[in-house]
Amino acid sequence: MIVQELNAIQQKFGYLPEEELRAFSKRSQIPMYRLHEVASFFPHYRLKPPATGTVLICRDLACHLAGASRLLQTLKATARETDERIEVGGVSCLGQCDRAPALLINDQVIWGQTESQLRALTRDSVHQRTRGVHDELDKGPTGWQIDPYEGQPRYEAVGLMLDGELSPEKMIQELELSGLFGLGGAGGATHGKWSEVRKEPGATKYIVCNADESEPAAFKDRELLLRVPHLVIEGMTLAALTVGAEKGYLYIRHEYHDQIAAVEAALAEARERGILGQRILGSDRTFELEVFISPGGYICGEQTALLEAMEDRRAEPRNRPPQPMKAGLWGCPTVLNNVETLAWTPAIALKGGKWYAGLGVNGATGMRFVSISGDVKRPGVYELPFGGTVGELIKHAGGLKGTQSVQAIAPSGPSGGFLPARLRVDQVSRKFAERFFTGGRTEMSILDLPLDKPTMRMLDVPLLSAVVVIGSEANLLDLAKNCLEFYRNESCGKCVPCRIGSQKLVEIAEDLIQHHGAMSPQRAEAIDDLATAMIQTSICGLGQVAPLPLTTLMTYFPNLFRKTDLPKTRS
Repeated sequence: MIVQELNAIQQKFGYLPEEELRAFSKRSQIPMYRLHEVASFFPHYRLKPPATGTVLICRDLACHLAGASRLLQTLKATARETDERIEVGGVSCLGQCDRAPALLINDQVIWGQTESQLRALTRDSVHQRTRGVHDELDKGPTGWQIDPYEGQPRYEAVGLMLDGELSPEKMIQELELSGLFGLGGAGGATHGKWSEVRKEPGATKYIVCNADESEPAAFKDRELLLRVPHLVIEGMTLAALTVGAEKGYLYIRHEYHDQIAAVEAALAEARERGILGQRILGSDRTFELEVFISPGGYICGEQTALLEAMEDRRAEPRNRPPQPMKAGLWGCPTVLNNVETLAWTPAIALKGGKWYAGLGVNGATGMRFVSISGDVKRPGVYELPFGGTVGELIKHAGGLKGTQSVQAIAPSGPSGGFLPARLRVDQVSRKFAERFFTGGRTEMSILDLPLDKPTMRMLDVPLLSAVVVIGSEANLLDLAKNCLEFYRNESCGKCVPCRIGSQKLVEIAEDLIQHHGAMSPQRAEAIDDLATAMIQTSICGLGQVAPLPLTTLMTYFPNLFRKTDLPKTRS
């Protein structure tokens, strides 16, 4: 109630006026300190009136690679020359990495504009002249394997469950045969979550879709929500019928305006057709589903932080156990899946788990969507089999821009750090070497690296949906600092290792750049100790992956560093 009411107040006034907060407190009997507890945490909320014109440039990985830092200075100069009422600053990833650099002008997401056009939009921002910049987005049929209905929602899988042709047990069995796992990053077995919630006692259970896609370089859920929202809705309904839930929420980031509209339209159609609500398709089953618009913050992508936000608290990750399957939303058993994970389930219900598993190549199982951005000709979202290689992905994206060659890839956005153009046998684990360095080989091209879960696990890299290709002209130390700044900016501050460690990593990176990569033994030891502490003691994944942009450079790019006898980094 608090979050959604604050959203409505900010939507109306552009910020949260004190008198509106007091009026809300009075009519709801919620103390003011509770309202400020929530409002002061989330970046979406403003407690003071905004500037007349607000121009925010995405500062994270893909946009930084595309020159966002220079653009920021250019637009600041434009604002100073135009009107002091224009505020220009930075903002965390907007999910438009294939259209970099992206901006948020007066709360409208802007992309694909020339520098001259952006200067004009900055000048006009004080007059609120930003509407209609983009043409209507393409929502047509995709030809994707994920959509068995070819863009025409039929909800046949729900019909099968209600007719008794597909029992909950059979649904779980097909998910197990498919090998479908969480495609948002955590990687848990989908059938395991659904099975556990089904077995939990109690009449009240929930289905929650995590559409808070805020990882830099990740934007595949953006396209799924826009083009096939019916699959997400049907997937959530299948989950509800399987586990016995009657209420669901689709938690979506507030910057995804077009996606929110697409989902709301699909929900309205599903309700009209009797797919949602009371007595689904004339049965005795009920499933109500609504959109929950996020108040912002990368940390909300962590599943328990998301639940805290939905319960009108600060989005600080919970200590686990218990897991959400046992004590999730409002303490009840909860299925919490990613957009893509849920979207695959209707096709699996109709075609079988073995069908999905058979989509993989080179010994891998299944298929997934990959966001690719950076120094490629055709950045975008591609539906590709697990087991396909980095080289095949780059080929889909048109190859590298200009005459550049691959210097590195970020295989999971900043969360996976950086991998080099060539991997050496002395840089990888024994298991990885045994699989790929056969016949006396000592090196392999990154283009030959299969993108599948077991392979990435052997490199201690999480397999997300975001691949950034970094060309030979990029400055890797600068990119690493940019990634570290993202984690510092987005740390919720709950646990000391992440709160202090993320800032310390930024300071170390700044020193390395200032001293041209000077790396003393003391500094290397300090980085290793700090990374170990963060990985082992941070509550959630943010703190655990935050050191990787720097530590992977130390492992795979030793030539970036000069051995010196400099003292430890400043403390």
